[in-house]
Amino acid sequence: MAWRAQLSQLQPITPPTPLRAPRFAAPTPRPRQSLPVLSGPPSLVGEDGTYLGTLSSNPYDPNSVSNPYGRYGSRYSPDSINNPYGLYGSPYSSYSATNPYTTQAPKIVNPYLGRLSANPYAPDSTSNPYGLYGSPYSPSSIMNPYSPYGSPLSPSSVTNPYAISPLPPLVPLYPLR
Repeated sequence: MAWRAQLSQLQPITPPTPLRAPRFAAPTPRPRQSLPVLSGPPSLVGEDGTYLGTLSSNPYDPNSVSNPYGRYGSRYSPDSINNPYGLYGSPYSSYSATNPYTTQAPKIVNPYLGRLSANPYAPDSTSNPYGLYGSPYSPSSIMNPYSPYGSPLSPSSVTNPYAISPLPPLVPLYPLR
């Protein structure tokens, strides 16, 4: 009968409380990672802040460096990179795109895509095949045929012959650094 005395001293077993999931705030949706909206081909700006046209292969765009009759594509215009005697096209000028030794070549802006330079050793040159802006494998290179800046099908590509500059040229108030 000792076992009955022990049974009377035992507490009744209560069922365990169900486990609840901890309450957290609802997960906030992540912002989507997307490419920036591209509005047209990039522009060229000289080291001294001079606007040098749109870097485009469209020969009919009035701001294109490929328009042989336009201000920025003519070989006689002082603001053209195609003028072999001008400040921005001479192979001897320090601001020229065709000087193979310069580090002050025109910048490709909107967005920044390096410098349009014939210097294969400058780190931000489009002629440096190992650099960020000249590599055929870099996503920010105009030399990559699959990037938005080198594909002939992209509206912001320098190789698209139908791309046009949507806005009038930007005139910087001060030189870009």
